[in-house]
Amino acid sequence: MKKICVSILVLFAASFIFAQSIQTASEYFQSISDYYANIQDYEANLVITTAAGKMQCKVSFKRPNLLRMDFSDPDTQVIAFNGELLTIYLPGSNAILLQNVATGDDAGTATGASLATPQGLTLMSRYYYIAYESGQSPVPLSEESDEMVVKFILTKKSASESFKTLKVAINPTMKLIRRIEAVTTANETFVFEFSGYNLNSNIPDARFIYDAPSSANNYNNFLFTE
Repeated sequence: MKKICVSILVLFAASFIFAQSIQTASEYFQSISDYYANIQDYEANLVITTAAGKMQCKVSFKRPNLLRMDFSDPDTQVIAFNGELLTIYLPGSNAILLQNVATGDDAGTATGASLATPQGLTLMSRYYYIAYESGQSPVPLSEESDEMVVKFILTKKSASESFKTLKVAINPTMKLIRRIEAVTTANETFVFEFSGYNLNSNIPDARFIYDAPSSANNYNNFLFTE
């Protein structure tokens, strides 16, 4: 009888430990979101791939919603958001696009790079169904990569979202986003690949003030221009 009781206890303990080791996709994703919520600022290298080709930039973020992207390809292109005003400098057109953005939960989410911010992860958790793409166990980032990541696939809950699906790859050791593959409602695909993170380096606010060339043409509220 004692042997039977011991066997039952062992089985119960094993089942408990096994259950504790399993996280749902939503729980795992929330733990990453919580980690990002404690990041005060970061800089990283970013490669953006579209059907038209690749762009490269250095992205800077500072809480609560400051964002800047300085491009090396296209050279000198800049996207900056100071919490209220979105500024995009297009050197090829010698144009500056300006847009006032309402404050609130969605402020500062005008670019795909802002998905990799505390606000971005919160919005993804709120407006998308979250599932593992290939299970909780890490898998290679790509066929040619040795880096192991956990991959998620997010599907929008409502028709109002710009992206119908998001595939998010997260390095489980660093707890940082390495890649986001976003598919729009028009079936356009954008891939954002982050690398070389530098966290909590006390970036000054002045980093997010962009002094655009005075010779460029200004276009105000371009998002609403017909």
